[in-house]
Amino acid sequence: MKKISVITVARSDFGHYMPVLRQIQEDPDLRLSLIVSGMHLSPEFGMTVSNIEEEGFRVDHKVEMLLSSDTPEGISKSIGLGTIGFAQVYTQCKPDIIVVLGDRFEMYSAVLAALPFKIPIAHIEGGAVTEGAIDDALRHSITKMSHIHFVSTKEYARRVIQMGEEPDRVHVTGSPTLDNLHQIRLLSRDETQSDFELKLPEKFLLVTYHPVTLEYENVSWQVKELLYALEKSHLHIIFTMPNCDTGGYTIRNQIREFAKNNPYAQIIENLGTQGYFSIMSLATAMIGNSSSGLVETPSFKLPVVNIGNRQKGKVRCSNVIDVGYSKDEIYAGIQTAISPEFKEKTRSVVNLYGDGHAAGRIVSVLKEITLNQKLLIKSFVDHVFEFEQRPLNYINS
Repeated sequence: MKKISVITVARSDFGHYMPVLRQIQEDPDLRLSLIVSGMHLSPEFGMTVSNIEEEGFRVDHKVEMLLSSDTPEGISKSIGLGTIGFAQVYTQCKPDIIVVLGDRFEMYSAVLAALPFKIPIAHIEGGAVTEGAIDDALRHSITKMSHIHFVSTKEYARRVIQMGEEPDRVHVTGSPTLDNLHQIRLLSRDETQSDFELKLPEKFLLVTYHPVTLEYENVSWQVKELLYALEKSHLHIIFTMPNCDTGGYTIRNQIREFAKNNPYAQIIENLGTQGYFSIMSLATAMIGNSSSGLVETPSFKLPVVNIGNRQKGKVRCSNVIDVGYSKDEIYAGIQTAISPEFKEKTRSVVNLYGDGHAAGRIVSVLKEITLNQKLLIKSFVDHVFEFEQRPLNYINS
C-alpha cells in the first residue's frame, strides 16, 4: 500500500481536498495519512480541525506553527516553526508521497521540510498567478520543489512547463473543489439560516476580503473603502473572515467594528464547504478578493466584484467584474453585479476550472505512479526564446 500524506493548513484548502481525500480513503491500495497544521489548530481562526474530524477523517499528525501575529516578522517566524514541526513529523511517519495544495506560507513550510527527506511531492493547483500577494512566489517555489503537478487549466499547465518542469509530470485535472458540487447537498435558505444562525433576506451580499500581502501597508485604507461602498449599497451583508496573513488582524478588527454599528451586517468565522456553497447558491453577489470568487462562483452563476490586485493574473470567467480599491469603483461594481442585465449575462457562464471530476484523475495518477529515483530526479526543460525581440540585460565584468 502506498502511504499518501495529505497536508491541510486551512479551511480553504480542506474544502478543495475533500473529494480527493474520500477517494484515497476508499481505495484499498492506498493509505491516507492526514497532517493538519496552520489555521486549523488556532482558536483565533475557529479551531477547524474539529470540522475535519466531523467529516469522518482521522487526523494522524498535528503541526503547531502559527504565532499570534500578523506582522512580517510574525509570518516569517511561523514559516520557520512550521519547517521544524513538519521535519519532526516526516521523521516519524515516513510517507511514500506527500500531497500539498495551493500557495499558503504554511504549505511552503511543509514542502521545504520535505526536501532533504527525498519524499516525492504532488502539488495541486500550481501554475496560477496572483500578482498582488506573496502567494505567487510561494506557489511557484512549491512547483519547483514538487515532482508531480495537478493543475486546473491548460493555461496553468503551460506556465508550469514554462518553469522548466517536464511535461509528462504535469496533469490537467481541473480543480477538485468543483467535485464537491456533485457530492454535497446544498442547504435551503431556511436550513442555512437555522444551522448558522443567520438572517438571509432575498437579496444579500457575500463578502470575503483577504490582505493583499504585497500592499499590506494600505490594508486599513482598502478595507475602509470597501466598507463605505457596502454601507452605501444598503444591502444585507454576510462577512466571512480573512486568513492569517500580514494585515489580517486589521481587516478583522475593522469588519467587527462595522458589524457592531450596522445591524444588517453579520459575521461568520467558518461556514464549512457545505455552508459556503449553500451561501453562494443563495447570494445576490459576492464581493472581495478571494480565489473562491474566481474558481467556484461560475458554477453557481454568481456575479462577483473582484477588488484590487490580489487575484491579478488569474484565469477568470465572465461573471467576474474587476474593480480598483476606491469606494466609488467598488460601489459601481456592486451596482453592476446586482443589476438584472448582468445577472442574465451570468446565466450562460461556463466554469473554466474543470468539469467536477478532478479527484478521480488525481488519485489515479497517485495510485499508478512508480516510486523510484526517476521520479525524484527532475530534468530542467529549456525553452527557446526570441532574444532578438526581448534582448538580455548583459552586465559587463
